[in-house]
Amino acid sequence: MRIAVVTLFPQMIREALKLGVIGRALERGVFEVEYFDPRDYTADVHRTVDDRPYGGGPGMVLKVEPMRSAVRGAMGVLPAGSRRVYLGADGRKFDQSMAREACGWPGLVLVAGRYEGTDERFIEQEIDEEWSIGDYVLSGGELPVLVIIDAIVRLMPGTLGSSESALQESFSDGLVDWPHYTRPLGLDGHEVPAVLASGDHAAINRWRLQQALGRTWLRRPEMLERRGMSDDERELLEEFKIERARQ
Repeated sequence: MRIAVVTLFPQMIREALKLGVIGRALERGVFEVEYFDPRDYTADVHRTVDDRPYGGGPGMVLKVEPMRSAVRGAMGVLPAGSRRVYLGADGRKFDQSMAREACGWPGLVLVAGRYEGTDERFIEQEIDEEWSIGDYVLSGGELPVLVIIDAIVRLMPGTLGSSESALQESFSDGLVDWPHYTRPLGLDGHEVPAVLASGDHAAINRWRLQQALGRTWLRRPEMLERRGMSDDERELLEEFKIERARQ
């Protein structure tokens, strides 16, 4: 997959993508990233990309011309069918299903907003989708760009050490993840659940599903409402609730 990032701070994203699992995937060519700075598409000596908002008010607004030229430059190096996404606080909230969908696109332009926002005419004419990573305000779209790249790239073949890793993570089946444990078996009076050391893989899988259902019920009940449950899963969740009430 080829990704183009339109940002006033390319170095912020470039350095972060060198690290960890995503950095190794980048080195192996699992995906490619190119950067387009709107300042490079200005004509004045000050490389001006923003101006005061019509109607008054605090802050500055990114201008159409340099943003449009940067996005068009990005689209010029990407394959046909690539999508243009603007990162802003009022966009559609990004989730795992959107990451899976984007993973299949041939290319992606991610546009990081800044200041008070971007001239709406740019959004209307040059953007396919608007995404947000949550209901809070950040200084710019660079951190959301990194979040989205990470979420998408880890789903691509060749990124994770095991092809099953991405399938078993939180939200992959509409549930949060189950609890994880490693050695030692006992620590400060707390033991790893016996089933995990039993070697009974059917029992382990059942326990993990039950814990995922229970944690989702406790922490993100709206996810269960959207997902629904089978009869077996409802039974597992009831057992979880009974056991929790005994504690």
